[in-house]
Amino acid sequence: MIKIPPKGSPERDALIAEHRACIDSMKGVAGCSILKCGTPGDTTEISGGVHESPLLKRVLMRMRGENTPGKLIVICTKVEEEWKIARLSGIRGVPPEFIDDKVYTDEQEIQHEIFLMRLDELPESAGMPEDYHEGWKRRNDNWPAT
Repeated sequence: MIKIPPKGSPERDALIAEHRACIDSMKGVAGCSILKCGTPGDTTEISGGVHESPLLKRVLMRMRGENTPGKLIVICTKVEEEWKIARLSGIRGVPPEFIDDKVYTDEQEIQHEIFLMRLDELPESAGMPEDYHEGWKRRNDNWPAT
């Protein structure tokens, strides 16, 4: 299996550059997809991103598959105007906590910032077979045992 590229490696720099290019290309498009538009903001012709970069696709899948406690998320503080980054507690009923006071006015920029933060937090061995567990049935994640 392929490991997450370490900090400072050319693979990691290329991964970040590809993500940045996709984010810049998607400005003006609702939501966030890691793809390149033929014309910025127009999704009629798409390429690149997760379609053409197996490493980027793999890293994003591993990020999405991480355990909920501590995950970084986007919270909209003013509809379609302002967003902030928060961290999930992983405990039902406990609201997420904002990580700082920085306010983003671009939905795409905050997605790239979270990608960089998650990439820094993701261990090189993330997604490797030795890290496998049986998921929510392992009974240590506040779910009632039935």
